[in-house]
Amino acid sequence: MSNEMTKINVNNTDVVVVKINNTDYILLTDIAKYKTEDTSAVIGNWMRNRNTIEYLGIWEKLNNPNFKPLEFEGFFCSLPSSAW
Repeated sequence: MSNEMTKINVNNTDVVVVKINNTDYILLTDIAKYKTEDTSAVIGNWMRNRNTIEYLGIWEKLNNPNFKPLEFEGFFCSLPSSAW
């Protein structure tokens, strides 16, 4: 397994890019630092967003052979239509 790490600069914010098995991953906390150094609040708000949960469900369906779509659907349908 080959891992590489580089940095890119986006809007004067350094974002780490990690390459694992020829796939690039970005660090979410680095992106959140664009707004504030307290990244937990930014990420927490992002994780409460219905669109984010929907995106994560789609990602899981595509990439996780053990994903349980019926359980996810029950969870997703119970979410409020807006986090705000």
